[in-house]
Amino acid sequence: METSLKEKIEKRTKEVERIVYSYLPAEEGYQKTVLSAMNYTMKAGGKRLRPMLMDETYRLFGGEDRARVEPFMAAIEMIHTYSLIHDDLPALDNDDYRRGRKTAHVVYGEAMAILAGDALLNYAFETAAKAFRGTEEDIVTAKAFGILTRKPGIYGMIGGQTADVESEHHTIPFEELLFIHENKTSALIECAMMIGAVLAGASPEEVQVVEQIARKTGLAFQIQDDILDLTSTAEELGKPVGSDEKNEKNTYVSMKGLEQSREDVMRYTKEAIDAFDSLHRENTFLRDLLQYLSGRKK
Repeated sequence: METSLKEKIEKRTKEVERIVYSYLPAEEGYQKTVLSAMNYTMKAGGKRLRPMLMDETYRLFGGEDRARVEPFMAAIEMIHTYSLIHDDLPALDNDDYRRGRKTAHVVYGEAMAILAGDALLNYAFETAAKAFRGTEEDIVTAKAFGILTRKPGIYGMIGGQTADVESEHHTIPFEELLFIHENKTSALIECAMMIGAVLAGASPEEVQVVEQIARKTGLAFQIQDDILDLTSTAEELGKPVGSDEKNEKNTYVSMKGLEQSREDVMRYTKEAIDAFDSLHRENTFLRDLLQYLSGRKK
């Protein structure tokens, strides 16, 4: 019997987790508490979407050298996890649960959660640096490293988060909401897929197409997240629902309504798949995964 997409995703998630966990620090020394807080949140589960997308894009362009891509896979998940630790803090979303577990600031205290987030961001770059070998290949690795430093930063994820925080409690134009979604969410997905493409030797033109695929996928992913925050349950999501409304956040659903939001999820997904097909490269699992994300329930 043919393996279902859900089973394939579950299998790949476990494979990705084994890779990511192999780069986590040992919990020892006087700084043991912050290391424990880092690992607690890193091991809280989740979709492992970003390292998976990176790896599958690497495979899409013929990448085979695991020692080049795996440090970056771990690094992107560390950056994603640090952003979640900080998002959950009382000063931001003030959430007590993430992925069905108590958040870092609830378990370790606010100060240690801040330090754990800081530590994961710094350790991500330390981890990605392990891909450098002192050979000519380092030129390509440096390009990937540059993407890793830029996309999560002030002109990417942090920029989107800044606009998101400042938009609370008042109405913003739809263009600003798109800026928030494209940077707060899409930028890290772009980061993951572009790094996979660059490390595998994709052309600059192909990397640009990959960036567009990731941007459209990220928008569909975030709109679906807005929908689920309104329509799902805490048990299904593993985190509180209705937090957007509680925090008086501008969301795609609040601006466009539920029906239009669902239509736009499908539209952005189709645009991503059309761009994917324009590459004329084969990775059935990656193509199916991109489509699956728009219809996910958690």
